[in-house]
This record gives sequence, C-alpha cells and structure tokens, in this order.
Amino acid sequence: MSEGKQGKPAASYRDTLNLPDTPFPMRGDLAKREPQWTKQWQEKGIYRAIREASKGRPVWVLHDGPPYANGDIHIGHAVNKILKDIIVKSRNMAGFDARYVPGWDCHGMPIEIQIEKQFGKNLPADEVQAKSRAYATEQIERQKKDFIRLGVLGDWDDPYKTMAFGNEADELRALGKILSRGYVFRGLKPVNWCFDCGSALAEAEVEYADRTDPSVDVGFPFVAGELPKLANAFGLPALPLERGYAVIWTTTPWTIPANQALNLHPEFDYALVRVADWQGAPALLVLAADLVEACLKRWKLDAEGQWEVLATCKGKALELIAFRHPFADRLSPVYLGDYVTLDSGTGLVHSSPAYGVEDFASCKQHGMKDEDILQPVLGDGTYASWLPDFAGLSIWDANPKIVEHIRAHGCLFSVEKYPHSYMHCWRHKTPIIYRASSQWFAGMDVKPNDGKETLRETALRGIEATRFYPAWGKARLHGMIANRPDWTLSRQRQWGVPMAFFVHKETGELHPRTPELIEAVAQRIQREGIEAWQRLDPRELLGDEAGHYVKNRDTLDVWFDSGTTHETVLRGSHEAQSTFPADMYLEGSDQHRGWFHSSLLTSSMLNGEPPYRALLTHGFVVDGQGRKMSKSVGNVIAPQKVSDTLGAEILRLWVASTDYSGELSISDEILKRVVEAYRRIRNTLRFLLANVSDFDPATDSVPLAQMLEIDRYALAMTAAWQKAIEVDYEAFEFHPAVAKMQTFCSEDLGAFYLDILKDRLYTTAPRSLARRSAQTALHAITDALLRVMAPILSFTAEEAWPLFAPGLWKAGGETIFAQTYHAFEAQPDAETLRAKWDTIRAVRAEVLKRLEEVRAAGGIGSSLQAEVVLKLHGDQHDAVASLGDDLRFVLIVSAARVERAASAQDAAIVVEPCGHQKCERCWHWREDVGADPGHPAICGRCVDNLHGDGEPREFA
Repeated sequence: MSEGKQGKPAASYRDTLNLPDTPFPMRGDLAKREPQWTKQWQEKGIYRAIREASKGRPVWVLHDGPPYANGDIHIGHAVNKILKDIIVKSRNMAGFDARYVPGWDCHGMPIEIQIEKQFGKNLPADEVQAKSRAYATEQIERQKKDFIRLGVLGDWDDPYKTMAFGNEADELRALGKILSRGYVFRGLKPVNWCFDCGSALAEAEVEYADRTDPSVDVGFPFVAGELPKLANAFGLPALPLERGYAVIWTTTPWTIPANQALNLHPEFDYALVRVADWQGAPALLVLAADLVEACLKRWKLDAEGQWEVLATCKGKALELIAFRHPFADRLSPVYLGDYVTLDSGTGLVHSSPAYGVEDFASCKQHGMKDEDILQPVLGDGTYASWLPDFAGLSIWDANPKIVEHIRAHGCLFSVEKYPHSYMHCWRHKTPIIYRASSQWFAGMDVKPNDGKETLRETALRGIEATRFYPAWGKARLHGMIANRPDWTLSRQRQWGVPMAFFVHKETGELHPRTPELIEAVAQRIQREGIEAWQRLDPRELLGDEAGHYVKNRDTLDVWFDSGTTHETVLRGSHEAQSTFPADMYLEGSDQHRGWFHSSLLTSSMLNGEPPYRALLTHGFVVDGQGRKMSKSVGNVIAPQKVSDTLGAEILRLWVASTDYSGELSISDEILKRVVEAYRRIRNTLRFLLANVSDFDPATDSVPLAQMLEIDRYALAMTAAWQKAIEVDYEAFEFHPAVAKMQTFCSEDLGAFYLDILKDRLYTTAPRSLARRSAQTALHAITDALLRVMAPILSFTAEEAWPLFAPGLWKAGGETIFAQTYHAFEAQPDAETLRAKWDTIRAVRAEVLKRLEEVRAAGGIGSSLQAEVVLKLHGDQHDAVASLGDDLRFVLIVSAARVERAASAQDAAIVVEPCGHQKCERCWHWREDVGADPGHPAICGRCVDNLHGDGEPREFA
C-alpha cells in the first residue's frame, strides 16, 4: 500500500496524480444541444448584450443582402449567412462594434405568382397586395427560424423588411430624388420581356439555356428604283440583272414581320455575286465577301462555273439603299452598324427595332420615331389582330408558318435547325424576348440636371474606390457596368412599390408638382403601406386637375427595392444601428449583376458614391463531383437536415474550411471529414479545460519571468499563431485560418507541447511552481483558442466559455462574443525563444522517428523504456544541450544525454532500452526507483513531489 496526497494509505499511486477533470463532454451532441443554446441566445438578448459591451468601439457594419421571402432556405443561404456571421463575430473580436441587421426582400413577382397559384389570377390589386404581404410575413418567420438555428447572431428582433411601410415610403422618396436630379426618363425601348411574367425583367433576372430554333437565310429583293444606286455603290455602270436579293440570316423568323431595316458593317467588304440558277433563273446576291463561299455552299449554289463575284465595295457605300421586305409591302433601308459580325450568317443583319437593342438604337439614330416602330407582338407573346396572316398566333407557333410564308414568296434560301444558348426567365425557365414597350428608365449615359458626370461614369469611378474579395470581382462588376443598357425601372405588376406619378392624359407629361405629390403619397404609404396608392382618389391631391391626369400603374423593379436599402435602411429605418457607406456587402457571385449592381447604381444617383467600402463574393455550392445541386439528380443537401443530424457547427466548420472564392463542394463524405476535424479540435479543447479546472488566474498565475522556458515558448508560439489567424480574419480568408487551427491543435499542442506537459501536470505537486507555470500558459492558450475559434465554432466556444471563465461570462453578458482577442504579455526575447525551440522540435521529430523504429523492431515498449544519446553539431547541439536533465521530458524518455558531434555528418541518435526499474507512479524507468525504503515502487522525484519540496524544473 502507498500513501495518498494527505499521507493516508491509497489504493494505488493513481490517486496521487493530478488527473484532469472537466464537465466539458467529449461528445458534442451538437444536433440535440444547439437548439437549446440558440433559444437561450434569443431569450437572454445576447445580441443586445454584445452591443452593450461593444459601446465606444469603432463601428463596423456588414449590410445584409436581403434574401427573398419565398421558400425554405437552402444550402446556398446557409453558406451566405454563416460567412456573414463569421465576419461580424471576428470583427467584434478584433475590437470593433460590428453590427448586423438581417433583412428580407419582400416585393416582386415570385410572391405574386404564388398568390396567383393559390387564389387564381385577376384578383383585385388590393387583395393581391394584402395576400402577398401576409405570405411574405409567413415566409420570413420560417426563414428566420432556420437562420437562427445556424448560430447566426443578429438583430433578429428588429430585422428590416422592404415591405415595411416606412421602407416603402422611403423607396418612393428615393425614386423622387433621382427623378428630380434628371436620371429618370420615359420612353419606348426594347426590354427583356417574359410572356409568363407579363412584365419587363431586370438584367439579373435573365439566365441562359440551350434551345433549338429555325435559322433562316432570307432574301430581301432588289427594288427597281434603287438599282442605279446599287450599281454605283459597286462601281458598275449598271447591274447586269434586275433580279437580286440582299440576303440576311436570323434565328428569330418571328421578328421578320416587324423588319424595318437592314444592317451592314461600314468597313466590311460586301460582294455582288451572280448565280446562274436561283429558282429557275439567274440572280444577283449581296453578301459579305468573306462569307460568299460558305453561303453558296449552304444554299447548294456553289457548283463550279455557276457563280462569280462581279464586284465588291465597303458596307458604307451601301448606306440607305433600300430593299423590299420579303412579303410585306414596304422597304428596308440599309443602316450601318459596328455590331455586325462575320462569325456566322451572311454579314447582313435584318433589323426589327421593336425586338432588338442594337436594332432599336440604329433605327432611332436614323430618325425613326417611336410611333413609326412596328410592334406586332403583344405582352402575352401573340401577334396583334392588325398583323396580316399571323394575327393571334404565339410567336413560337408562328415561326414555322413564317418560314413557309417566306418560301411561298420565293425569298427563302435555306432553313436549318439551330441549337444555341438563348435568354430565359429565371423564374419560369421559359424563353424571353427583347420587346419594345413604353417604360421608365434610369439613363446610364444621360447627363443629370447638374451637368456633371453620367450615372455610368459615377458608378465606374465608385468601383475604383471599392475593395474586392476576391480581387477578380472588380473586373467582373466593371465590365457589367461599362456595357449595361439603361436600367428599366418599371414593372407591370401589383405587388411592388408604385411609381406614384400622375401622367397627363394627352401629353404624357408628369404633373408639374410631381416632387410635392410624391412626398404626399409617401406620407400616406408610411402610414398605410403601398395599398394607400391603390386607394388614392387623384382628386384628393389634384383637385380640379384630376380629370386631366391618370395614375401611373407601373411598380418599381424589385432590384430597386433591395438596391435602395442603403437609403431606406442604413439611413432610414435602421439608421441608429448602421453607418453609410457600409463597410461590406457580401453575396454570391451572381450579385455582380444583381444586388451589388443595383445598389451601386442607386447610390451613385443618390450619393455620388458606392454604398459599400468593400464587396465580398462567394461561389455556389456543388456536390462532391462538382455538379450543381438538383432534386432530379438527388444530390441536394439541406442545411436543416445537416443541423438536425450532425449539428449546425459542422456546417459552420465546412463553410469556414472551404475556399469560398470558387465553388463550394459538399457531400456526405466531405461532411464526415469535417466531423473528424471538429472532433480533433474539441478533444484538444477538452484537454485544456480539464487541466486548468483547478487554476484560478487571479491567485495561481506565475509571473512570466518565473515560468519554465517551454511554457514561455508555448506562449510566444500561440501569440504568433493568433496573430497569423487575425491576419487571415482581417483578409476574410477563413480556410487558411481553419487549417492553422487544426495544425495548432494537432501538432503544436497535441503532438508537442501537451504531450510533453502531461508528466509535469500529472506528477508534480498541485500547487508547485512547475505545475502552476504550465497552467498559467495553458490558461492563456485556452483563452486565445476559445476567442479565435468563436467566430467559426460558435456553439463550442460558447459552451466552453462559462466553464473556462465564469467571472468573465457573467460580466460579459453571458457570452464569449462580447470579448476581444486575447492580449498576450510581451516577451522581449520571443523571437529568440521561438528560434531555439523550433530547432529543438526539429531534433525531437527525428528522435521520435528513431524511437518508433526501435519500438516496431521490438527493442522497447513505450518511449519511456528508452535511453537516448544525441550526437549533435552546431546550433542543434547548443539548443538541445541547454535543456540539461529536462531534455528527457521533452523527448519523453527515461534518460537523455547530449554529445557534440565533430560535424553535421557525424550527427547520430542512439536509442537503448533502459536497464532500470519502472516507477509505478510516473512510469519512468529510473535508477532510483525504491531508493526510499518507505516507497519501494516509486522513483526519487515522485517521492519529492509527494512528500518533499518537489522536483526542480527549469526548462520543461
């Protein structure tokens, strides 16, 4: 029998060891326990407590890009919100008052379509709006619950909603401001039009998908009165034939009925080609010179000797020469356009100004008036009743009939099936068209009333002042702003903020008191919501003038809703919680043409600068094979399911450990690896917590100068590690930070420092300098680790915090997130210390490798059964030899000796089995085991640690 710590008999020497103990469980049981924490965070108002603790710090604001209030959240939403949460928490830890007000985008067509599905079409406007508002409210609550479940902290009690009455009113006011500054105009222009939506679409609402259409080569016959001009253009005294055609190529035969011009490139060479037999007689053809042979081959007119090029000329020589429409009784003049290419077709482009952006611009530049532009296609995709032959047909059904009509008029040269990428509505996944309609626009190149730079110029200047993460986002956004057309602000729907204008019935002009009237309507909307515009009788505001005006029925593009939140939220409903400009906007890479884009344009018009200082972009989520998430493929991973099985903490760690700048891969196998990584971090944290459980930093801390050298090295190492992670956080690089965390836990701590420390922690006297020195270091390391990991592993850090620092937990509002990063005491010799111990670690790694070889060969059991002789040269000898007898603790062997080698080539590691007895208490094999007759089973240092002054330690 041996004596215990109090001198009483003990069952074994195990009872005399300082074995670690902590209520922090090995298993996280995350899926079960996380909901309890999120509930407590909400009940205790943790977000408010963080704000209170952060008062006086520099304010830092990440403005939330509002998710759309429709449908349950998916894995992309989870990535987005978790990234935002990591950033906000890490900014708080870095010493900022980092605020986060979540928000929702509430208006728009998808919700209105849901209402149509549930209750049918053609409901009264006020009923559509009431039902849409109720639907959006329900969706917000569902999504909010799932976002909170992810561990995202924010002002969930007071989020912003674009449908809040005050926000709706301020959005109308924002429209009034840009109108008064001269950016807004009304006009006829081709816009992206969806027949299913029955409305214009924003650029961000257009996606591309494969589609097969008929491609046709169509001849526009020569006109008798134009023949002398045509001959002159080609440098001929006269044409050898009167029969001829200017041949165009198009993949949209449905636009031919609206053709009003032909486009040629001014600098391309065009050929006058004579063919021997086109439909039974010779004919002349006008084609791009470079495409003659390809075209004739396609039309089977390329037989040798059956064709010849009579002359060529530049496209500009043919300007304004007219050709006859293939079947309508009108002429199509040649207009020049630099956008004509030689990539395919004939080098001649037919122009229907109502159905093409370049077509429209070209015809307008040549003096065509809005009222002269043919617009046979209605909003539902059918032809108007006044169009001969095709009235009432949908354009897609009419395509083959138009082809046959052209054939019947002898003008069809060829027709083929043509697969190509084509514009589709992102909601309905159906093809859309460019369609001219009278809309309200924000002009990209219109000089505002102050005569200063255009909207495009202001926005491009703003991009230069913005920081981009990753850097390639700058070129992407710049290209989109540089090349985008005017912004179509108006939509033909009901669930949206009204463009509350009064328009004169006869002149189409806005009421002269429009700014005043907009404010009057805004005040009503602020009290009653957008429904107030529907209920408004114009006589209430216009009096006797009401009979001359009509209420504009258009609503604002929903991208204007979210795009003006810098005005309606940051400087409106949540001004007290915000700053302008925001420090960061963060969204998926598609938002370069969406929210980033619309926010930049609106703020450029309202403020002359971007609403953000930095833009961060993340990629889309794909499966482990790089495939897009798809229900049909069966590879969808729902965040709710991951949270309910593995825990949201695992999702958070997956997001942080993945390079978000590209695609984010997720699968069950990937998540398994994340679980393993989490367990390693958790086990390290548990060891740390267990070994400081009896340590009170206020009374037990050892001054830095008195600490053992390896403990001071551990602090210097941890301080450098923390600094490196702070740099990663500062650059919003989280996967390198996670990699550093994992390496720190497994290698720097687990495989090195903690491995060496166990002997000292367990075997020395509980209150000895040796043990308290180790605990002083461990306490600082644990504190640093918890704070550094908190932005990512929020649940785990919060779980551990009250166990580790109960006093700070109570003083800081019961949350670790009110804290900042650990402040390490400066060590003047930190660099020297790290250099020395880095050398020792390198030698140790070689010793451990040699020990394992001897153990595998059966020479020893554990490393403690070994004695080691190190023959070292130069700096390695000096660093290792300086440890004296403490070297054995660093190498975890029972004896170690260092000899100087004559050269680096003479260096060697000699491992021998120890010939002494094993101490039952510390398991070292020592010569002095049993030297004390009263303790025959333990070594001398264990006797000293139990009953004497304790063993001396200096280095380890």
